[in-house]
Amino acid sequence: MPLLSLLIWLPIFGGFATLAFGNQRANAARWFALVVAIVTLGLSLLMFTHGDFTSANMQLVEQKAWIPAFDIRYHLGVDGISVALIALTTLTSMLVLISAWTSIDKRVSQYYAAFLILEGLMVGVFSALDAMLFYVFFEGMLIPMFIIIGVWGGPRRVYASVKFFLYTFLGSVFMLVGLIYLYLKGGSWQIADMYGLQLSATEQMWIFFGFLIAFAVKVPMFPVHTWLPDAHVEAPTAGSVILAAIMLKIGGYGFLRFVLPIVPDAGHEWAWLVIALSLVAVVYVGLVALVQEDMKKLIAYSSVSHMGFVTLGTFIAFGLVHSGEAHGADAARLGLQGAMVQMISHGFVSGAMFTCVGVLYDRMHSRMIKDYGGVANVMPWFAAFVVLFAMANSGLPGTSGFVGEFMVILASFQKHPLIGFAAATTLIIGAGYTLWLVKRVIWGDVGNAHVAEMEDLNPREALVLGVFAVGVLVLGVWPKPLTDLMEPAIANLASQIVASKL
Repeated sequence: MPLLSLLIWLPIFGGFATLAFGNQRANAARWFALVVAIVTLGLSLLMFTHGDFTSANMQLVEQKAWIPAFDIRYHLGVDGISVALIALTTLTSMLVLISAWTSIDKRVSQYYAAFLILEGLMVGVFSALDAMLFYVFFEGMLIPMFIIIGVWGGPRRVYASVKFFLYTFLGSVFMLVGLIYLYLKGGSWQIADMYGLQLSATEQMWIFFGFLIAFAVKVPMFPVHTWLPDAHVEAPTAGSVILAAIMLKIGGYGFLRFVLPIVPDAGHEWAWLVIALSLVAVVYVGLVALVQEDMKKLIAYSSVSHMGFVTLGTFIAFGLVHSGEAHGADAARLGLQGAMVQMISHGFVSGAMFTCVGVLYDRMHSRMIKDYGGVANVMPWFAAFVVLFAMANSGLPGTSGFVGEFMVILASFQKHPLIGFAAATTLIIGAGYTLWLVKRVIWGDVGNAHVAEMEDLNPREALVLGVFAVGVLVLGVWPKPLTDLMEPAIANLASQIVASKL
């Protein structure tokens, strides 16, 4: 069974089929899209039983000729890293379709179609083993998100959507140039073939910076992060959830798939730059979040800060490997494992936080913190979820937010205590802006008559937040299944970093 092809093309063709319902049969479009998303989620779970993820080798491989003249192939496969991100993608996509059930009442079929097509393209990114196929999916997913922000977004949606598109599109042009050079050098578009290329230090440097620009914009890293707050603020709730929970992870995934194995020498040489920029994101952008008055913008800056741990954990692995050190591979593996756990955790936590803002916005049509207060008095179940996700966002032990950050901080301390200390400050800063938000919105007396009229969660909203809560708690209390799933692929990456240094 071509399982990966089904995961890519079922939601894409399902999205186009959803368009056929038009504007007159909105409810039928919702149900059809939801069924497609549920089936896709079910198919993604089959990956765990049909692949041997105790091996670092790619599983569920599919390969067909696509453009033979240039040896471009339709080549798919997954390892433990890919399968975790695909499962997160299919789960989150289903949840956002449920969350938008009543909040979207215009162009419903087009809205749901855009999310299904986006889901298929994101799965394609995580499973492509041909560099040109990866690039096609990488660029293709910009189109549905551009439409989602530009059509269903807020008052400044056109500005935000154009800024989002230009930043990400122009950044990926540098990646395309690097991929073309690698093809001309080795005569193959297959990513695995690019791993074995013998590149000079100068070649590696230029390719490294081409990849760095493309994936840094996607993460996003400081200082190319300014498109993200605008995109989040103007996007509809479901768009913000997908953007934060899945699309930002593609930048981190790109570093793992391309930078570490293809240009490891340049990674060793320039790791200090990425580590420095990551620490700026962790500390400075966290301080910026403290002064935000818009809930969505605060969580958006929080995302930049937390994603700084992903790039820090990834590149601290280079800094931990020194010639002759026996523990180099173990230390590097700890940083990479922490980065991956942080990516999955951030998917749950940020998705949940943006969903909570959407719940409030559906009732009050305001994202401004000053318009609320005392929400716990009228929405106690909602308040319980918000406090849980706030604790996870603050890195409280027992929640998923703690696990990945702790692993990255521990790896950072092995490189240098000051790096570990700087990274650990996010636990203080994160608790500051998150608890400050909760205090002003959730606690205290009822802020005004509009808050007093708000109703608690309905069953649909409770289901969506409940699934996010289960993910946050299970990953926080028992992360072993996830780390075991990714361990062979992570260990393979760490060994490549060590080998390049030796």
